[in-house]
Amino acid sequence: MKNVDYAIPEKLNSAIFVLVVPLTWYFLWLASHGSSFGVVLIGAFGFALFHNTPFALLHEAVHGIFSNNKTINNLFGHLCAATFPTSFTMQRIAHEGHHQRNRTDSEMYDYYLPHESKVKRNFMLYSGNLLGLYWFCIPFVNALILIAPQFATSHWFLENVARKLGFGPYFEDIIKVSTVRLWLEALLALVYQVAIWYLLDLTWQGWLLAHWFFAIHWSALQYVDHAWSPRDVINGAWNLRVHPIFRLIALNYYCHLTHHQKPLIPWIYLPRLTKNEAQNPTFWEMYFSLWKGVRPAPPMVESL
Repeated sequence: MKNVDYAIPEKLNSAIFVLVVPLTWYFLWLASHGSSFGVVLIGAFGFALFHNTPFALLHEAVHGIFSNNKTINNLFGHLCAATFPTSFTMQRIAHEGHHQRNRTDSEMYDYYLPHESKVKRNFMLYSGNLLGLYWFCIPFVNALILIAPQFATSHWFLENVARKLGFGPYFEDIIKVSTVRLWLEALLALVYQVAIWYLLDLTWQGWLLAHWFFAIHWSALQYVDHAWSPRDVINGAWNLRVHPIFRLIALNYYCHLTHHQKPLIPWIYLPRLTKNEAQNPTFWEMYFSLWKGVRPAPPMVESL
């Protein structure tokens, strides 16, 4: 149930989508057609930064707080998901699962359990969260759903691929959904990606560089705001200190502890509900700490 004291800024959300998505197109084009390598890098960096805004809007839609109108909320959810690219339904299931499993044994990347290999956990942390492989897994799965939907949603894939990559609990929920629905949503994402590729005359080098930069940014952000936080499903997150401009571009995604405590509060209100901001860790403080590698897992704590 949404909090009536915090009105959803649906017109603002729609306006941000309309303004920011073409901006990401410009940076993608620049990464492919820059007159020098420096300009190409600017395009890739710009894309990595601003492409996170449609994802933040997707995050709002997943929680049903992009718009009061369910049809409009889901429409923009599908559009935002296509830019990522992913399936809106798959993202919703995965994110709802994240809120249920946060910091539990089945969802932590900064710690390792007694029966787990420290070397393997470090490999997953560095490659997945810090070098961007986490993001690449998502369009790969969507492509696999398009090519071989029955295989991608099979129990064999769940047990032999998803679990070994650390995504087992997510796939347990995803494979319960209609394969046709997932296929159609993956097709929408593909159509969007192919359309902008041809309209912007992109090169594979520019596209890959821009998306790799975004993959590093996005994959790291998904766990920097949880790293070393209490093993608490609700309170296991941080409100990270970043420059106000970067916090705005990410639609206050850095106020992550506040979001976990109040997941149905729209992004625009999160800063005012964030406590002890001066005492919160910085993004870079937590980011660089992850490069030191995983640590033995402490026990779970109970949310108050």
